[in-house]
Amino acid sequence: MAHVIETHSADETERAGYLLAEMLRGVAVLALYGGLGAGKTTLTRGLAAGLGCTLAATSPSYTLVNEYPGPRPVCHFDMYRLSGCDALWEIGWEDYLASGALCIIEWSERVEDALPADCARLTLEVTGENSRRITLTLPEKGGASC
Repeated sequence: MAHVIETHSADETERAGYLLAEMLRGVAVLALYGGLGAGKTTLTRGLAAGLGCTLAATSPSYTLVNEYPGPRPVCHFDMYRLSGCDALWEIGWEDYLASGALCIIEWSERVEDALPADCARLTLEVTGENSRRITLTLPEKGGASC
């Protein structure tokens, strides 16, 4: 089932992430899709806050993964600079999947073969200078647990 939210500012996009977090309680992996500047990190900041993480999410572009502790930890990946699925396995992908954290993957199309079949998928579409259409598609059975 797809859930669609329209936002008109970065603050609204972050708030949408906060509200969508509840829907991801049983999901192990959230694959994000959207171009540069679409708001993936902004949305992730809201998701992490909605899951109780106290650190503000920042872009993991140069570190590949940022970890945010909380009642439900979040591991925030940026695959933009990754050479492919093999590199993801080399950084311990299996350990992250087994951790119980929500793994949020920016540029997930670069590692599609490593994503679990039952991951949730979220697309951010730029519809205007500050406007976004956010479409969250949950797995058929409501998600997987790690």
